[in-house]
Amino acid sequence: MKSKALILVLLTSSVVFSQNLNGSAGSNAGIESRYLIDMPTAGILHNGMIAMSVHFYEESGVLMSLEAGAFNRLTFGLSYGGTNVIGSGPVDWNKLPGVTIRFRLVDETADFPAIALGYDSQGKDLYLSQYSRYEYKSPGFFAAASKYFTMLGYLGIHGGVNYSLENGDGNKNLNFYVGADKTIGRDISVIAEYNFGLNDNLNLADTTGLTRPGPGYLNAGIKWSVGNGFTVEFDYKNIFDLKKTGGSLRTIRIEYVQTM
Repeated sequence: MKSKALILVLLTSSVVFSQNLNGSAGSNAGIESRYLIDMPTAGILHNGMIAMSVHFYEESGVLMSLEAGAFNRLTFGLSYGGTNVIGSGPVDWNKLPGVTIRFRLVDETADFPAIALGYDSQGKDLYLSQYSRYEYKSPGFFAAASKYFTMLGYLGIHGGVNYSLENGDGNKNLNFYVGADKTIGRDISVIAEYNFGLNDNLNLADTTGLTRPGPGYLNAGIKWSVGNGFTVEFDYKNIFDLKKTGGSLRTIRIEYVQTM
């Protein structure tokens, strides 16, 4: 019952909006990108902004999230979802809601990147209850840096370090990631992310069925600001199956941002 109540809150938030924004893609974007594909950037929602998103993934999975910005430095939010949401049969809800909070420690300048510190407990895609983790581990505690350059639009370079609390598989390593996003015209951006996966490199297939050898996760995507605060994103994850998980994955994310 609590799970269904949280879903209802995320879908039917009673926040009253007053101003439309451009999406988070393209050179005309009005919203900072807060994530590459799965990993966080130093982007935030500014004071009064509310973001609602829906993420569609394998096995009829749906993940819904609600985030808000405060004081032009703080972003916080909740997320929840599960698999088999679309179709017949019982829904397999995630064990717990996800919680995210981030604080912009340093704003970007001409010579220095923006830096943000935060915590994000929401993993991505299937929840693997036998290992108390998601298929793609949550960032957990993270520090991220982002710097944008003018180059036929804008080019963003991002990097970070994170420590996930999803360590039921016995792997408690510190992890690193890098990525970039490039605008293509006013409304489209392409994204690339490389997650080194240092906290996800076990090969336990012989005894548990969990296989994670390989150098890391290479992910890419394209997103489009369709107007009135909406952004649609198509992602292709674990390209070339660098992490030997059995194949790549295609996902879709839709985000809507407004100001109060």
